[in-house]
Formats: sequence, C-alpha cells, structure tokens
Amino acid sequence: MATPAARPVPLCVDLDGTLTRTDLLFEAFFVLVKQNPLSIFLCFVWAMRGRAYLKEQIAQRVNIDVGVLPYNTELLAWLSDERASGRDLYLCTATNQRLASQIATHVGLFTGVLASTVSNNLLGKNKARALVEQFGDRGFDYCGDARADIPVWRQARQAIVVGDRHIAAAAREANATTIFFEQKRKLIPLVLKEMRVHQWVKNVLIFVPLLTAHRLTDLSAVTAACIAFLSFSLAASSVYLLNDMLDLDADRRHARKRSRPFASGRLSLKFGIVLTIALLAAGGALATLLPWKFGIVLAAYFVTTVAYSFALKRMTLIDVFALACLYTVRVIAGGTATGIPLTYWLILFCVPIFLSLAMVKRYVELDMILREGKTAASGRGYITQDISILRSFGTASAYLAVLVLALYLNSPEMKVLYLHPQALWATFALTLYWVSRIWMCAFRGAMHDDPIVFAFKDRTSLAVIALCGISMLLAI
Repeated sequence: MATPAARPVPLCVDLDGTLTRTDLLFEAFFVLVKQNPLSIFLCFVWAMRGRAYLKEQIAQRVNIDVGVLPYNTELLAWLSDERASGRDLYLCTATNQRLASQIATHVGLFTGVLASTVSNNLLGKNKARALVEQFGDRGFDYCGDARADIPVWRQARQAIVVGDRHIAAAAREANATTIFFEQKRKLIPLVLKEMRVHQWVKNVLIFVPLLTAHRLTDLSAVTAACIAFLSFSLAASSVYLLNDMLDLDADRRHARKRSRPFASGRLSLKFGIVLTIALLAAGGALATLLPWKFGIVLAAYFVTTVAYSFALKRMTLIDVFALACLYTVRVIAGGTATGIPLTYWLILFCVPIFLSLAMVKRYVELDMILREGKTAASGRGYITQDISILRSFGTASAYLAVLVLALYLNSPEMKVLYLHPQALWATFALTLYWVSRIWMCAFRGAMHDDPIVFAFKDRTSLAVIALCGISMLLAI
C-alpha cells in the first residue's frame, strides 16, 4: 500500500514591508488624520494603552482601498506558485485583524490570517510564540522583512527574506536555510525625488524684490535672500512630504503620481515622518538668521500649505486662490528677508499672474483626466466640464496682470528707478507673449503640471526671461 505524500509545510507571510511595500499602521494613521487632523491627539492617548490598542482604534475608524496598495509583485508571483503546488499560505502580521483580513480576501491566496487584536500586538516574540503554538517548532516557513522577524525565523524551518543584504545576513544568523528576495533601494535619489528639489526653482521668486529694487549687487541683501531661499525650500519640501503621505490613495490612482516614492512604497512612511520633521526644523533654524518678519511669513506659508493639503485643495476655486497666495508669499518673503519694501504695483502684478498660473496647473490636471476618459479629479473639487471656465478665468487673469504692468510702465514711480523707461516696453511685449504661450502649451497638452517649473525648463521661456533681463538693464 502506497504511503500518502507528506503535506507541504505551511508558509506564513508577513504583511508590512513584505507582501506590501508599505506599513498599514502608518497608512491607516494618515487616512485618519486626513479625515480629522485633531485625531492625532487621540492617537497619543490610545498609544499610552499599548500599540495593539492603538491599531485597533485606528482600524475601526478608517477605510483603506486595499486594491491600490503597492504589493510586492515578485513575491506575489512566487506565493501563487507555492499555493498552486499545494502549500497552505497564512498571512501572519502585526497589522490589525480587520485590515489584514481585507488584504487576505483581496489577494485570495491565504488559508488563514493571524493578526494583531485589541490586546495582542503580533510582533516579534509574540508572533513566534503564536506560530509555534499553531504549527509547532520548525513546523512552518516564514517570510518577513525586518529585524523584528528574527525571533520568528529562529523558530521556522526555513526563512524567506524580503529586503536588503543586511537583513538577509541577520536572517541567516537566525536560520541557516534562507531564501532571499532582494529589494534594492537607492535612498538618496528617492529622498531627493520625494523632496521635489526641482520644485525649489519656484522659490527663485524670493529674489524678485532684489531685482525690482536694483539691489542685486548688495552683498548683504543677496546673502539674506540666499538664506531665505534655502529656508523656504526646506520648509516647502517638508510640506511636499506631508502632502504626499496624506494623498497616498489619490496618488496611486494617478497615471504619473503613482510612481512617487511614498505612493509606490519605495520610501517608508515611518522614515517620511522623521524626514518631514527634520526638514521643517532645518528650515526654521535658518529662519532665525533673518529678520523676525521673515519667520512670520515662513510660518504663515507653512500653515497655509498644511491647510491646503488637508482641505483647501478639495475646494473649487479656493484651491487656485490659495496657490496664488502661496506663490505671492514667496515674493513677500524675499522683501522681509532683505528689508526691501514691496510696492503695491508689484503685489498687484503678482496676484493675477500667479492666479493665472495656478489655473494653468488645474487646467492641465483636468485635461489629463479628460484624456484618460474620467469625469472627475480624485481628491479635487473639479469635474471635467470645468475645464472651459478655468481656461476663461485663467487667460483673463493673465491679461489683467499684463494690464497692470502696462499701467506701471506709465507711472511716476517707474520713472524714478529707470533712466530709459521706454526700453521696458519690450518687457511688456515679452510678458504678453509668454502668458499667451503658456496657455497655448497647456491647451495643446505640452505643459508640465506646474507652470513655473515648466518655465525654467522650457527654452523659449528661458529666452523670454533673458530678454526681459536685457530690457531692464537697458532701461537702467
């Protein structure tokens, strides 16, 4: 009589950082905070009763679309093969039971789920103990990604490691039989991409007061402006990180934004929180080197951008007015950092021109959505039918800014600063051409989603800027 084949050893799979490239506790935390920012204080209270209790309370209050999470596709393919060979797969995670069960159902490969409950945080030794109780010592294989998994690997028949070579080495010390799925991540490029260093070009607006006041040769003023530029850039990057961590769901549904480091899971949310705090602290420290008024402007910028991330960007039209204000604040910051008073002409020009550029940004987003066949922007207050009215508002605002410039060129204030003011009419013509071209590029689908960044990459725009500079020099 033939002896029946032994059933394969169960394969237990971790969730956070293993099956998915993210941490569900932090995912759920940011969903909760986005729903109600004041919930962050409740989280501190819950954490005092233990990590398991914190996870339970957050999980009860949030809904996460598990279908758009960044899964480890290479590991999933291997798990599918293991399942097809007859192995039982178990999802074994420190994530709360409610969220873990949703993911197990979505993936459709698991026989059962072992997860954290309100009284038991299934991590490290707790996880090892639970698996030994269910399957026996060496009675299971375990797939994990972190040092917290070392106690589990010690009790497993075989260790499956997802991560870098350092964690693989630690796993081999705990278990000689190891399978390694290497995850290569170049941290510095990912950090720079998430900080959106290319967006720092918008902070060149800080130097506008120096330019309009003819103070570019004033070393102390230029030094102050450079410090302000770096301070503003670091603070802005901290907000970019916060915005991306709050916007994970919407970014994962976006054709281009889904590749961002947080949305794709290539940077951990835990690291993102630490980096956000560090960048904001560094920006604030630099602000202390400048006049106190600059610190107030920087604080106002940070508060407004946070308000934009939480709520304003979902409010129709309010969002573009907020963006226009954030552009204008950069010019105001340059004035406060250098001690250069801003004329009402400059403010009157900045507000409509930046409002137009903000509308270009929204127009481009809606145009992309329209091309994808969708009807509304995820996380925004617009529908595709709004695209025509945005174009009308935006072009009108642009030409209003050009009109303000024309009035300034005929004002007594301008004649005090320039010996040959007639040369500045070239700037008027160039500005009129540039705003018209920006909207033409947007209409044709050739625009970067941020028009100021586009301007510093576009050769024609750079040529216009250079010619405007020559016009100003000739006028002086």
